[in-house]
Amino acid sequence: MEPALIVLGRFQPFHNGHASMIEAALSHEIPLRICIGSSEGEQSLDNPWSADEREQMIRFWLAGRDAEIVHVPDLGDPPNFVRHAEKFHGPAGTLYTTDEGTKNLYRAAGWSVIMGDLIQREDWQGWRIRATIQMLSTVMEEEAAIAALCVNMPEPVVRLMFDNGWQRRLFHMGTGGEPVG
Repeated sequence: MEPALIVLGRFQPFHNGHASMIEAALSHEIPLRICIGSSEGEQSLDNPWSADEREQMIRFWLAGRDAEIVHVPDLGDPPNFVRHAEKFHGPAGTLYTTDEGTKNLYRAAGWSVIMGDLIQREDWQGWRIRATIQMLSTVMEEEAAIAALCVNMPEPVVRLMFDNGWQRRLFHMGTGGEPVG
């Protein structure tokens, strides 16, 4: 596997923060390899979409732009994560990240790291966006729900999600009690 510029994320779901990070990585004009983390995670409110669905979201958003996508299963052992991930994303090269902890892990493993800026971090957080999708899973006016989600997610990804009914599964997920609605 050829070295590439590596971008890691869970992409649960793919949102504007991810889009911003990948746009910045693409501007480096180095072959890009996007790594979908927690690729084998059990479905839950924290992990509602499969790795294949997340890959579809990213590819739909990329709209034909060149990037390789690989799936990286969890290890649950941060000090050994980089060596584990290299089995899926390739040997030491350059990592593009906006996360301080990830930067530190990869630098300690001998990688070059490009540190990007976090943009709108308060709004563009996976847990917050999943909670919004969960609340909107009961909204019957589809265009209203789509418009609300497009504030924090790329519209093509939101439409893909609605076209496949992926937002509806959050209706029944939660931490106990009654489902939303």
